[in-house]
Amino acid sequence: MLKIGGIEMKNQVVLAPMAGVCNPAFRLIAKEFGTGLVCAEMVSDKAIIHGNKRTREMLFVDEREKPLSLQIFGGDRESLVEAAKVVDQETNADIIDINMGCPVPKVTKCDAGARWLLDPNKIYEMVSAVVESVSKPVTVKMRIGWDSEHIYAVENARAVERAGGQAVSVHGRTREQLYTGHANWDIIKEVKESVSIPVIGNGDVATPEDARRMLDLTNCDGVMIGRGALGNPWMLYRTIEYLQTGELLPDPSPEEKIRIAILHMDRLVALKGEAVAVREMRKHLAWYLKGLRGSARIKDVVMEETKRDDMVRILDGFVSGLHTVENDEHSTEAVSPAAVAQ
Repeated sequence: MLKIGGIEMKNQVVLAPMAGVCNPAFRLIAKEFGTGLVCAEMVSDKAIIHGNKRTREMLFVDEREKPLSLQIFGGDRESLVEAAKVVDQETNADIIDINMGCPVPKVTKCDAGARWLLDPNKIYEMVSAVVESVSKPVTVKMRIGWDSEHIYAVENARAVERAGGQAVSVHGRTREQLYTGHANWDIIKEVKESVSIPVIGNGDVATPEDARRMLDLTNCDGVMIGRGALGNPWMLYRTIEYLQTGELLPDPSPEEKIRIAILHMDRLVALKGEAVAVREMRKHLAWYLKGLRGSARIKDVVMEETKRDDMVRILDGFVSGLHTVENDEHSTEAVSPAAVAQ
């Protein structure tokens, strides 16, 4: 089982800390679907220190989500340490994670996120300063390197371990790749072989079978699922079951997808209010509807909606329409010449 510091997870599946996605509304669904560890979306160290209302809301942890990892980022040692102290002393998160993988320019220009990947010495300095200042386990999420010419994954992971980090999550892409190309699982394997702390593999895990292959190839301690869970928390549940029993559970029905989508929206409404929640839910609904027959025709309607009840009416109508089509098809099949001949 995956164990970080003194915290033991019930399985090896971890929800990645995706910005704009991993708030309590979605994290709680992931936890209800069995996920061993959920990670909150990253929060700026400066924002935590300044203590604005929205940031403090991002630090909220529902007891039902635990164990939970709360991720922070920053490029200045003093502010990063102060932010870590706030998370340590003023939140009920179980783990403090430091982001050194975010590739977006507004983060890397602040000498934060993936920028650290170029300097193992800075990684050691920053992580050790945080570890010495807090009582909760400290982990790091990183990419394998800055670009194809600067891949220091092994050196960086060793720096995390020397600094007292309790685990490292490795996304098998460089900063330059962003989310394109393929994740390099061989380098994740090299990292696992080079350190004694737990290593969590991340990147290109879109199916339960992918998770099994990653664990078998890299021998990593856990598997982190990000984009594969967007609008699809069943991916988490199905992966857990597949890793534990070898059974590949079926995909959810359209009704089940819409039921969970509405639950997700209602939790967002409780968290952020109707106006913000419904607007934010539009992108999630595009993910929930993906792959469902006829969904293209309602996606445009969903993207214009502003009211919770109207959104539910549209979604319920969509599912009812699917039933009507299925019933018509079954009726046709029942009186087909082939059926009569048999």
